[in-house]
Amino acid sequence: MKTPGPWNKVAVVGAGMIRFGELFDQSYEQMAAGAWRACRESVDLGLDPSQVEAMFVATQRGTLWGQEGIGGNTVPSAIGLSGVPCTRIENACPTGSDAFRVGAMAVASGVHDVVLVIGVEKMRDKSAEEGLLARAAGGHPIYTRGESAPVLFAPFATRHMHEYGTTKEMLASVAVKNHYNGARDPFAHFQNEITVDQVLAAPEVCSPLGLLDCCPQTDGAAAVLLVSAERAQEFTDSPVYVAGFGVATDHPYLHEKQDYLGLLASRLASARAYEMAGIDPKQLDCAEVHDCFTITEILDIEDLGFCEKGTGGAFSAAGETAIGGSMPVNTSGGLLAKGHPIGATGIAQIIELWWQLREQAGPRQVALKNGYALQHNVGGRGSGVSVVNILTRNAK
Repeated sequence: MKTPGPWNKVAVVGAGMIRFGELFDQSYEQMAAGAWRACRESVDLGLDPSQVEAMFVATQRGTLWGQEGIGGNTVPSAIGLSGVPCTRIENACPTGSDAFRVGAMAVASGVHDVVLVIGVEKMRDKSAEEGLLARAAGGHPIYTRGESAPVLFAPFATRHMHEYGTTKEMLASVAVKNHYNGARDPFAHFQNEITVDQVLAAPEVCSPLGLLDCCPQTDGAAAVLLVSAERAQEFTDSPVYVAGFGVATDHPYLHEKQDYLGLLASRLASARAYEMAGIDPKQLDCAEVHDCFTITEILDIEDLGFCEKGTGGAFSAAGETAIGGSMPVNTSGGLLAKGHPIGATGIAQIIELWWQLREQAGPRQVALKNGYALQHNVGGRGSGVSVVNILTRNAK
């Protein structure tokens, strides 16, 4: 049941992650332990591990690796919390953001007061030739034959170009901006700046998308600590609150879509989150959105209400989504630079917003005006599911 207006019953009092990248030297459980250690150390007034009452593990390992038992029953013991109730959550690209939402509901319900949400993913230990992502996105044997993630998003780019005059240079501006931000994020997979010319000259993956229009496959782990708002001051003097969230679904196949000019699931999920938080897009100070491809960020900023439909390309090229712009987007470097370890992605986005709202983002810090920030993922077969979470530094 939805609660209209500001919600703010749950606080984020700790957040930590490991650097994303090709982490061949770390096991799945070692990555999880690193994220938990960083999260625990971030709790300003300290945390006794015995205070953690429940865990939610976000991972796509079951789908990607075919190991359904890994995660929910291995992570607690690996990080020293054996015996704690633990549930594994898997929901396509929004796996981490949905685990965060479920963890928040567990706290808000009163069942638990202190909950750890941790996302962890191993993406690089198998090659693309072994069908890691193909298995995850598998569907109808005829409708989806030959499809890959770029094949699913390229039609949106070509249609957006045709309908609104969006150019490859506008797409490239997204990659340039996110790599600029990633170069200032010590946790990002890629920490190098790039130019528009480099994006345009990169090898083609699926027209009109080139290599630098695409996010990498990445290993990583991230964790956040959620507590009831009434107990937040036990852990920190600077809590960040959960203001609202929304989830929505759409048809899983391209031929069933309404159009190729936006993602319905994102529009529906964000509308529900805004209603729950009691705000509109203009009150946001920044956002972390799903930029698996450059065109995806352009669709996102339109679907989430940051700019008018059809203007996302120009909005990006004009610098409006840069750190100093009117609506900073993906200050972490986004999926394009920070990487996309599926189960950890949404939680890492939450962590960036936690840092922003606590004014701890260093060279990536945005100017705070209203104290609200939005996190968004969209994915699954045909971008058929989206999750949006809204955070605030305002207690009410």
